[in-house]
Amino acid sequence: MSRSLVTGGAGFIGAHLTAELLSHGDVVTVLDDLSGGFTDNVPAGATLVEGSICDHELVDDLFAEHRFDHVYHCAAYAAEGLSHFIKRFNYTNNVIGSVNLINASVNYDVKCFVFTSSIAVYGANQVPMTEAMRPEPEDSYGIAKYAVERELAVTHRMFGLPYVIFRPHNVYGEFQNIGDRYRNVLGIFMNQIMQEEPLSIFGDGEQTRAFSYVGDIVPSIASAPTVEAAWQQVFNIGADTPYSVNQLADAVRAALGAPDHPVRHFPERDEVKHAFSDHSRLREVFGEPRSTALDVGIRQMAEWARSNGPRASGKFDNIEIERNLPTAWQTDDSGVGA
Repeated sequence: MSRSLVTGGAGFIGAHLTAELLSHGDVVTVLDDLSGGFTDNVPAGATLVEGSICDHELVDDLFAEHRFDHVYHCAAYAAEGLSHFIKRFNYTNNVIGSVNLINASVNYDVKCFVFTSSIAVYGANQVPMTEAMRPEPEDSYGIAKYAVERELAVTHRMFGLPYVIFRPHNVYGEFQNIGDRYRNVLGIFMNQIMQEEPLSIFGDGEQTRAFSYVGDIVPSIASAPTVEAAWQQVFNIGADTPYSVNQLADAVRAALGAPDHPVRHFPERDEVKHAFSDHSRLREVFGEPRSTALDVGIRQMAEWARSNGPRASGKFDNIEIERNLPTAWQTDDSGVGA
């Protein structure tokens, strides 16, 4: 029986990961500031501690009390496009908060640190993305994720902390915060349909991503500390087949029974046009992952979304740079890229 910490466990991927760990018999503590998660997401059997990874004293106290065997670091503010305009917030939450966890993991002899990074580290014009490619992140979020990856590598060399890094991409499914207007296009579309608002898309909608059902990626992440061949390795994880945002819009409309729901296009924003990755390394180490067809995964998420209803979509309150902020984000409207 392992003692595991899941940061961001009241959020999306973290809630699914917590449930998976509990099913394996782990004793799970969830640390979440509830800025993007919800207490209802936390599975029964886990202990929720409300607080921030940026609070290093809280982090140290938790590690001292629970003596975690494994740390699963899922907490992040994962808004790639918005990260250009909230640099201080981005680096504080996604880098400094991560460093607090890494420090504590060294000081309290954690057996394995599992980090959910992002394919945002690759940047543009590298498809399919492979782990051997040189990262060239094009936004502050991708830079932050890559900084933590490098920090884990040097921490291992200096102090021997074992780690595994996953680079998920465009994950969707139940428990996603569909009220977040800046990220998670699939959830935004569902929320807009349920609120009878037009589906909003940046540019022509031909940008492509491989949308990944959360239930397909969680088992590998959960098992990482017990797969020693995975230690000190980086793995792309997610679906193989890319789809355009326009295709996604059609699939969401079909799942919610609104095939003619209107679409509104906003000016194109500065974002990677095509992003999908190769998963050969993951298969070599973890075996063949689950694979849920896009239409099936969307239907499952749509059923959950309908049962919970729409969520209010608020504006981010602390924009640090107003220059070049997309027009849609300056109003109550919200354009969607990917």
